[in-house]
Amino acid sequence: MSVSEDHSTARSGAVTSVGSLARGAVAGAATWLLGYLLAYVWKASEVSEALGGIGFVSQLLGGESVPVWKGVGWLFLNAHFVDTQIPTIAGGTRMLNFVTADESGALALVVVPPLVLFIVGLAVAYGRRTNPLERATAGATVALGYLPLSVGAAVLTAHAVGDTDAAIAPDLVTAVLLAGLLYPLVFGALGGLASRALE
Repeated sequence: MSVSEDHSTARSGAVTSVGSLARGAVAGAATWLLGYLLAYVWKASEVSEALGGIGFVSQLLGGESVPVWKGVGWLFLNAHFVDTQIPTIAGGTRMLNFVTADESGALALVVVPPLVLFIVGLAVAYGRRTNPLERATAGATVALGYLPLSVGAAVLTAHAVGDTDAAIAPDLVTAVLLAGLLYPLVFGALGGLASRALE
């Protein structure tokens, strides 16, 4: 093999690698949006009712009511076991997970993120890798798109309670570590590993 062929092979490998990362990032972002959409369609009306009390308090303190999209964002992050910080009357905060604390069927939401990440990790790795490690790595690339949206959701869904410094917001640390990294890396990788069984 000549030196020019070696360089050509190296370049095509790099393009394939960049293409795989881009495919994983796009798939990860689409997966996050799909999961959020499922949560919204499934629970938006219940979230709207539940937010009535919080919105009332916020309006009394000079703020705005909580939009449903923010409440669904909290719920979707809660499905990744990311707690929501809620200010207390005493000036502190308490952590609450609306999914695990709910008895009306919201607990079923905890299967949505792992399921969609597994399926998309499988799709990303399908037909593209030969050994198990490379398949798992391909599936885990969904984290590249899932992480920014998880962090963005944690920041954008924060809601100030009136004109005070208090805010209701998802815990940013667990939004990064659990929702943004652990979930897509683990379940995407498992989907990537499973892709071989379908070929």
